[in-house]
Amino acid sequence: MSTYDVIVIGVGGVGSAALYHAARRGLRVLGIDRFAPGHSRGSSHGQTRAIRMAYFEHPDYVPLLRQAYQLWEELEEHVGRLLFDRVGLLEVGPPDGLVVPGVLRSAAQHNLPVQQCDGDELSRRFPGFRMPEGTVAVFEENAGYLLVEQCVQAHVEMAVRHGAELLLGQTVRRIDQSEAEFVIVTDGTAVRSRYLVVAPGPWAPQVLRPLKLPLHVLIKHQYWYPVREPGYDRQAGCPVFFFEIGSEFFYGFPRIDERGVKVARHTGGEPCSDPLEVPETTDPVDQSLVERFLETTMPGVGRPACGHSICFYTMSPDGHFYVDWFPDTQRAAFVAGLSGHGFKFTSVLGKALIEMCVDQNRWPELEFLRVDR
Repeated sequence: MSTYDVIVIGVGGVGSAALYHAARRGLRVLGIDRFAPGHSRGSSHGQTRAIRMAYFEHPDYVPLLRQAYQLWEELEEHVGRLLFDRVGLLEVGPPDGLVVPGVLRSAAQHNLPVQQCDGDELSRRFPGFRMPEGTVAVFEENAGYLLVEQCVQAHVEMAVRHGAELLLGQTVRRIDQSEAEFVIVTDGTAVRSRYLVVAPGPWAPQVLRPLKLPLHVLIKHQYWYPVREPGYDRQAGCPVFFFEIGSEFFYGFPRIDERGVKVARHTGGEPCSDPLEVPETTDPVDQSLVERFLETTMPGVGRPACGHSICFYTMSPDGHFYVDWFPDTQRAAFVAGLSGHGFKFTSVLGKALIEMCVDQNRWPELEFLRVDR
């Protein structure tokens, strides 16, 4: 039976980063996944993910984001290609809503530069957009998008370069624990390690069932639409965008290739019990809401959609992550419940999980993400 210092279960966003940070430390590390890195049956695919610093969800995320930004920059340097494109982020919503006040609160608490703009200024700077009545806007220049599949593949590439091994096409069937080690039993083999990191993505409710975490998985849809004017092109300065309209949230990305702009609904979602059984079909109700949003805010976007994909949100009750040790050991740690806003953090969460296991070191920045919060 092969023996490792660290085994990482799940080589998606967080798992690929953990694999890299373990290998970079000179540890013998194995990553296990049923699919190849960058696959489309989890939460880390669909071309782009937003990255932003002035975090409306909670100001306590900002210290983690500072480290995440640094780690993404380092990864870009190591692989020699673009992963993080700082096109900026436009956020629009009511002055007493969740998004804009939350952005301003994080910016004030952490001294982050954000710019407030009215409708006239928005139309001048970003002529493709329209502000719904009763909304205000903020722009964060030091934001943009990550090329999501390429980020996962870059972490894996660098991990392998540092000696990491991969076991793909295997499903974990059992985890046995003794005082000294973990034995991971898969479809075709068994391996053991001193330390264990579990980053199961949308399989968290099954993989982490003994922990009884209140998680549920939602199916989410991402759409690409053609554009009729250059104001939506990345080269023309179109930013990432996020709109709060009533009780709905919509987000999207500039056109970076022939597929056009990418737009999705952050709210809503269909319950999912098994990510393997979800067909790659659209949801007419979800798509109609997205297209109604486009009619009122982005009139230069055409129809019909020219691309579609699904992904999964693994939701916690309060929308915040779970990052913690397993209850009976500090040699095993897990992450779950990234709740649709976690990919930007994967670079730093992977590093943090390795330190939690190998060094028994839980960062103060992670205290608000404990299971027993």
